Amino acid sequence: MAFMELIAGANWVSILLFVVGIGLLVAEMFDPGFGIFGIGGVLSLVACIFVTAQTVTEGIMLTGVFFVIILVMFGIFLALVSKGKLPQRLILKESESADEGFTGVKDLTYLKGQTGVVTAMCRPVGCIEIDGRKIDVVTQGEFVEKGQTVEIIEIEGNRIVVKASSQS
Repeated sequence: MAFMELIAGANWVSILLFVVGIGLLVAEMFDPGFGIFGIGGVLSLVACIFVTAQTVTEGIMLTGVFFVIILVMFGIFLALVSKGKLPQRLILKESESADEGFTGVKDLTYLKGQTGVVTAMCRPVGCIEIDGRKIDVVTQGEFVEKGQTVEIIEIEGNRIVVKASSQS
């Protein structure tokens, strides 16, 4: 019966704030990011509480209850996550392996021994150009000026190490 009394006492502004708040929270679930939708949803729900409440004290108490419920739900969620009991549809089962053609690192070993011209000063990270192709590189700690010639001496995955060439 209390639920029906609550609905009967609600005006169109509080219903609109509630619907907008829930809608923004749902949008945050499907488009997680900076949190604009989530923050907007929570603020809309808090505004709904204050619009519906009879007094400011009642609004503050209901807001406190709202945040306690949110904290309890968050605690339950963390407990489920830590025990690995999330719904299976939320867990990625496939992997992107090299056998299936997925690679995170290109084979750049063909660049070893080649020389290029520094286009952005290496201090120690910079950029060089080889045959019209710009490549991000790193030195072994020394600074190399723009326009100087460097030689690729080492390649570890995507990390390309250069040293100043004697050809400069």
